[in-house]
Amino acid sequence: MTSGFEPILNWRLLAGSHDFPGPDGGTCINEAAIVAAGLPYQAIRASADCPPCFSRALAAYALGLNDAMPDVERPRLMAFVLRLAGSAADPAVEAERVTFLARASVRRILPPLLDHAGLPALAARCDGAADAASARDAARAAAWEGGARAEAAGRQGAWVAGARAAAVARAASAAVKAFADARCAAEVGEGAAPFVPGTWAMAAAILDEALDLGGGTGAIDVALARERFETARTGAP
Repeated sequence: MTSGFEPILNWRLLAGSHDFPGPDGGTCINEAAIVAAGLPYQAIRASADCPPCFSRALAAYALGLNDAMPDVERPRLMAFVLRLAGSAADPAVEAERVTFLARASVRRILPPLLDHAGLPALAARCDGAADAASARDAARAAAWEGGARAEAAGRQGAWVAGARAAAVARAASAAVKAFADARCAAEVGEGAAPFVPGTWAMAAAILDEALDLGGGTGAIDVALARERFETARTGAP
């Protein structure tokens, strides 16, 4: 889904916010989406800075992924640059998206990390969470257990086991917060990625599915977006 867009659009996604893209064509994902949509450019430091036509939940999650992903993984987000403008929905759909991002992170990103840390029962509990409440409770339990094991490993000098347990505590704590703040869902992936290959691909898939909630969003024409990117690379704001 995401392969091929970066060379077609000749644009680079970078961590952080940017006053205006320079000749190298670099911005964060939401800033690139503004350029692709032909909207007045602005630096994006938080999802609240996005134009009203952007889903706040999706923009927050995308921004979190953009800033957390290493450079080699960030091009996965390029296809979403064409879909974020126009993604705003009514409050019920926006709330559904926040819950979806959090629950999907609990069910699909936490379990491999928990298995890696030697916590298969908690992995199964997260994977089988039937609703938002059970997913949140499973994440809380994982955060507590990860913290306890990290503390015990530190006392014993078991640094590898401690690092795994600390990653569980960090990722699971972020998952609990994600039910109120969509950007925290990206922190779940950030905590798991160093230990679980394929985490960023899963996070991108979750964003793709969240965009489809509420009837989905249309994508900006690639040729039109490329023209707008080239204008931004060579012209004035």
